[in-house]
Amino acid sequence: MSHEVHHEENENASSSTSQLELFNLIGGSWPPAPREPERLEYGSVPRGARRTMQHSGHNERIKSVNLINHLAPEKRKIRQNTSNRPGISEESVQSNKMVNETKKVETGVLIDVCGGDVNEEFYDSPSLGSPRAVNLEASSQSPPVLDDIGVGSLVEVATDVDQNYYGVVRWIGLIDDIATAGVELEQSVCGLGDGLHRGSRVFTCASGRALFVPLPLCRRDARFTDTPPPETHHTEIGEQPECPVVTGVVPPLTSLGDLAGKNRGIQGHHNSCYLDATLFAMFTFTSVFDALLYRPPEPEDSPHYSEVQRVLREEVVNPLRRHGYVRADRVMKLRTLLERLSDVPGLTCEEKDPEEFLNGLVAQLLRAEPFLKLSSGQEAFCYQLFVEKDEHITLPSVQQLLEQSFATSGVKLSEVPAAFIIQMPRFGKQYKLYQRVQPSPLLDVTDLIEGLPRQCTVCGGLARWECSSCAGGALDAGALCNSCLRLAHATRPTHKAVPLTVSEEYANILESCPVPRVYMELFAVLCIETSHYVAFVKTGVGHDAPWCFFDSMADRKGERNGYNIPEIVCVSELGSWLSEEGRALARAAPLDRHLPAPAKRLLSDAYMCFYRSPDVAMYR
Repeated sequence: MSHEVHHEENENASSSTSQLELFNLIGGSWPPAPREPERLEYGSVPRGARRTMQHSGHNERIKSVNLINHLAPEKRKIRQNTSNRPGISEESVQSNKMVNETKKVETGVLIDVCGGDVNEEFYDSPSLGSPRAVNLEASSQSPPVLDDIGVGSLVEVATDVDQNYYGVVRWIGLIDDIATAGVELEQSVCGLGDGLHRGSRVFTCASGRALFVPLPLCRRDARFTDTPPPETHHTEIGEQPECPVVTGVVPPLTSLGDLAGKNRGIQGHHNSCYLDATLFAMFTFTSVFDALLYRPPEPEDSPHYSEVQRVLREEVVNPLRRHGYVRADRVMKLRTLLERLSDVPGLTCEEKDPEEFLNGLVAQLLRAEPFLKLSSGQEAFCYQLFVEKDEHITLPSVQQLLEQSFATSGVKLSEVPAAFIIQMPRFGKQYKLYQRVQPSPLLDVTDLIEGLPRQCTVCGGLARWECSSCAGGALDAGALCNSCLRLAHATRPTHKAVPLTVSEEYANILESCPVPRVYMELFAVLCIETSHYVAFVKTGVGHDAPWCFFDSMADRKGERNGYNIPEIVCVSELGSWLSEEGRALARAAPLDRHLPAPAKRLLSDAYMCFYRSPDVAMYR
């Protein structure tokens, strides 16, 4: 008996020492002695079921295992109102808790909303950061709970530890007479469910992302709140045109109309020209990319897919098409979403290129089907021209460079694309393979498409063979029929030809008829000079449609505290510079200073050309 008493005294002494060490370690935030019996609180774990692990580090502190214990201070009001109701006992409060106790917790702060029994031991994860005391003054100054939070809202659930939880509201309703939000978190957390609550399907999401919390504990996600117009505290907002949100479906413009002038287009701000010029080219006068605006969400999409799509459609594209103006704060909201949700950093402040923006928005967040599908099995959204420089050519066309690039790579397009985005053979703003490149107004892609019938380069009949050696860098020169192949290779024994795939169903018809050609129409050219992007955009459909020039930072009002003024200018003579006549004029002006300003920018600064196939776009 004395041995047992002695052993018990040792355990008590050890426990007192442990409590004293924790008290000295973390100050007064953890009591050295038990307080009065704990009142069972909303969503809490009974004290008897808690275990803590004493960490070896002297700068770490013990955290609660329950997320509800770390929610914003407003939770106390909800708990007190529930527990202080007359006629309601503590047992009834415990039985009416919205969230059952967790079955397994590995994060140290989250609870399993699917229910289950409490595990015997819980251990905190040091990777989530140390808890901190809630600053009541700071909490009282935090943004109030917004009344307009609804299904689809981006929200954050604040805690009193160094981590917030972000997600999308998927469901709102009553659970035990408490207004509750079902939130799909951005990232999976061990211990959470997939939208089931007490055996009933409330909403559906990936496993580990469903969190049910009282609605007052949710607030608008501060990362995605509307950014005010640039430097608004020093400028008059009334001086800038209105930019209301436009819902619904707004078709693209069919003509320039009264769109030309200052304060038209997309307002630039803080290195946004790469994005402004690209969006203006893609959506103002064409619908070839409109599938990006209206594709319904799919299970594989990001939880923020609908919000990104809505901001792009209703706050950028629709206002641009209906009112002809998009203010910089609307674009900044899209930029903020892209920077937070994609793996492309610096989209809100740094200089970027259009292909980086396309990768972040189109490829990663909107998960669009790639515009280009190659015979090698690869897919891409834009095509970079890789060619060797021909010193005998001073003004190559995009058609020449594209055929040379495909002949060098040995690949073909597996289908006719609805949109074809081509990057010029240059690297950034410094190195250009050719000092000038002429965009081809019509791009003949017949010889680039795998399986399309082709014309013999000698007699014009149906080609059955292709010889890359005979082509010499021009794809159309290597297509030969049976008769012309024997004549051409009679004196070229080292040349090797490969057969072309031709549908026998149409072979007899094509033998006696001209082989149809497939063309794509140029509708936009992005240009760069001294790190600044601008755009030439066709304002209609057809060969004679006029062109316009767009610059999101054409002018500026004020200096440091001012704002940029975008401008759209009609460039009626641009079409002539894309023709053979313009080609001859460019050769006659060897120096850029001898060219008109629009022609100089078009030929010397071209960075990316946009082509479309209206017939194919109808079915995409």
